[in-house]
Amino acid sequence: MLKTLLPTLFDVLSFAMLKAHPLYRASLSLVLAAAILSASPQRPADTLPTQYTDAEFWRIVTEFSEPGGAFPYENFVSNEINYQVVIPDLKRLTHPGGVYLGVAPEQNFTYIAAIQPKVAFIFDIRRQNLIELLMYKALFEMAQDRAEFVSRLFSRPRSAGLGAASTAGDLLNAINVARPNALLYAETLQDMKDRLVRQHQFKLSSADQERIDYIFKVFYEGGPRMDYAYASRSPNATVPSYYNLMTATDRRGQNWAFLANEDNYRFVRTMQQKNLIIPLVGDFAGPKAIKSVAQYLKDHNAFVTVFYISNVEDYLSGSWESYKANLAALPVEPSGLFIRFVPQSTLLRPIREVPARWPGKNW
Repeated sequence: MLKTLLPTLFDVLSFAMLKAHPLYRASLSLVLAAAILSASPQRPADTLPTQYTDAEFWRIVTEFSEPGGAFPYENFVSNEINYQVVIPDLKRLTHPGGVYLGVAPEQNFTYIAAIQPKVAFIFDIRRQNLIELLMYKALFEMAQDRAEFVSRLFSRPRSAGLGAASTAGDLLNAINVARPNALLYAETLQDMKDRLVRQHQFKLSSADQERIDYIFKVFYEGGPRMDYAYASRSPNATVPSYYNLMTATDRRGQNWAFLANEDNYRFVRTMQQKNLIIPLVGDFAGPKAIKSVAQYLKDHNAFVTVFYISNVEDYLSGSWESYKANLAALPVEPSGLFIRFVPQSTLLRPIREVPARWPGKNW
């Protein structure tokens, strides 16, 4: 039946099987996963909500999260300049309306805008990442368009002449030449806290609110040229700036960043307004966070389409078996894909293709 549906597939597979290089094997797996998806029978629709109440959002955040752990870097901003190169294939091999899983801060918004999931869960071993994502949530809700968003994020006055047709470069160049504004900084900081604590009634501790102060001050002082090494240690000597990340492209020159256009921004903003981007504190090999999401998805007949894992696997040498067990618990689409960062590139890999033993570091 599969050969009937895709008459040239087996010729492609036969050729690919002759190749020994891992990249050919990865390509073979992606082709096969896509073929299986196209031939799979229809299943009942998921029962995930189209919007979460504030109370339900916070219940999931608190009940699914683990205690915070340690990581040697602050991760205020990504250091993966090639993160967009996989997006054309990602859009071709997946479908909108699934479940997105991720890690770390703002790069998730670009992937979310590209694949348009129904809900997103973002894990990180550091509670600080959860707080940063809540900060972003408040900013998305407060800012009606990209120009207001970057103005508030970096506490620089909005420049005249910016509009829907402005590129990400236009927006950030205008912000870059503007002087930091202490009044806008203080106003935005208070507005974010009021929105999270008073409007949403999220039970943030005093330590959590102090962490918002800490993170937001880094963006205020760093501006759009801040990078991974700004106010943080870094594993690399050369890292991209926020500006570089937002103006990056795929291999054909298209910018998919969440700040690339108003449509991308609005999609992420709407998900934030509906409480559909849920940050969690969780170790990929931890006992609770991933397993809790897995059970929740099973209860709602929902399946993971994409899991952005960055290079977290590099740090799991002592907990590989637990990581594999967590992945095995997840309900995953037949074509479900990892987005995997490796030095100088980003790759796609089927979620079900996990080495039996820790494969070692990629750097």
